[in-house]
Amino acid sequence: MISVTDTSLHKRLLDNLRTSVMLLDGDLVVRYLNPAAEILLSTSASRALGSPLPDFFFADEEVRTALEQCIQNGHPFTRREAHLHVSPGVEAIVDYSVSHLSEPGEPQTLLVEIQPLDRLLRITREEALIHANQATRALVRGVAHELKNPLGGIRGAAQLLERALPDPELGEYTKVIIHEVDRLRNLADRMLGPRRLPQIVDVNVHEGLEHVRQLMLAEHLHSVTIDRDYDPSLPELPADRDQLVQVLLNLIRNAVQSLTEHKVEDGLIILRTRALRQFTIGMQRHRLVVRIDIEDNGPGIPEDLKETLFYPMVSGRANGSGLGLSIAQSIMNQHRGLIECESVPGKTVFSLLLPMESVPADGVSSTDRAPYTDRESHIL
Repeated sequence: MISVTDTSLHKRLLDNLRTSVMLLDGDLVVRYLNPAAEILLSTSASRALGSPLPDFFFADEEVRTALEQCIQNGHPFTRREAHLHVSPGVEAIVDYSVSHLSEPGEPQTLLVEIQPLDRLLRITREEALIHANQATRALVRGVAHELKNPLGGIRGAAQLLERALPDPELGEYTKVIIHEVDRLRNLADRMLGPRRLPQIVDVNVHEGLEHVRQLMLAEHLHSVTIDRDYDPSLPELPADRDQLVQVLLNLIRNAVQSLTEHKVEDGLIILRTRALRQFTIGMQRHRLVVRIDIEDNGPGIPEDLKETLFYPMVSGRANGSGLGLSIAQSIMNQHRGLIECESVPGKTVFSLLLPMESVPADGVSSTDRAPYTDRESHIL
């Protein structure tokens, strides 16, 4: 027999678990939720207890059937990276396991253990994005340097040849060589990206957004609408203003061009700012992060481009160079930030994540580095 003390201890253990735990009876009625499950499922125990398991939790009919079979035959099952509908229209990616707990003669009981993966998957995706950007940038910079070395010699030889030609009309050919060499050199310079480290000062992010917004409206006054959804409480953040404006200009111009080229009726861009607390970018935790969203209602990004969007020389436009997003991501990396993108037809959001704390002289302090267990501790 379990004593009162033991029961109290078990409840304390369940209440302090980071894993979401739920008990269901034989009719799939909720009999217990621990606090982690309340947070994950966006509900309260007082509201959920005694209520049937909502249909939108496990919308897949196959899962409902598996739950009923688990009650009947006692076979446990596990689902990996499942889409759990925590409320109508809201999904969470989770791993969950269902076990049959009942003893002979006892009421049927199912134990559901749910481990959310959204944050873990996001951190993993960010790490891959950062490493891929660093690797490709290093490769492209190496190619650009190797490209520039012979271009100077070719240009100089063409100029000497032009002076030695007996017929002035032949100089048109050397001019073509010089023009094309200059074009390639400019391309190589763009591939190299920013040539200087960020000049960090305190920057008002809304001032930079308004500056770019006015530029875009001057160019496309009647083509698109640019709305603002700012958080006025945001403090200034340490950044290089010119480089930040360059990134914002690139992203907002891309949104405008997407709307105008596809002739979207009622084209709309929303500029949004928010503060995120105790937020992890890659594997590094920051006390305060500003998120800048550039959202548009265009056709979205093609599926075949989503995974390589920030790679150099990748573009969804016929006349695009494919360097703008790569350079923008490189600038954000220098600011210890990141650009993310979520896109479906009718809604594309580019999000800039920038830490608000200043960089110590010796780099990031150890107290701000997320330990390995942070991948798990920040899921809820």
